[in-house]
Amino acid sequence: MKRFERWFGAVALAAAAVALLVSSGRDGDWLAGIVFAALLLAAAWVVSPLFGGRQEPWASIKDKNDAGVVVIFWRPGCVYCLRLKASLGRSGRRARWVNIWRDPDGAAFVREHNDGNETVPTVLLGGEVLTNPEPGIVSRALAER
Repeated sequence: MKRFERWFGAVALAAAAVALLVSSGRDGDWLAGIVFAALLLAAAWVVSPLFGGRQEPWASIKDKNDAGVVVIFWRPGCVYCLRLKASLGRSGRRARWVNIWRDPDGAAFVREHNDGNETVPTVLLGGEVLTNPEPGIVSRALAER
């Protein structure tokens, strides 16, 4: 069931794109249908579990014991994670990103620090764990490192 929940948003958006394309084709307005279907498919990609850039396994990060590292636990489709990533801009590349949908150890860490919930973004700054912190806090931490 959990796998289905992860894909639900992406599948729903992709289905909406197909339905919109078919409907627009019947009306003879292919151009608008293609444009809006492409936008819906792009949104489906962003909320899918496959979305994301470079990932590091939590096990390899925690074994390094680097107190100065900023670790951001996130998952695809999370608007708060997208907001944080967009706010950090290029400085976000200095952080270590752990996708909790791809990393069971990372998901366990997040649950451990959020009363059993997979609340993201959860950020590890040195030894402090912050849940959904203001982007400025993370940005300043990255600037110091």
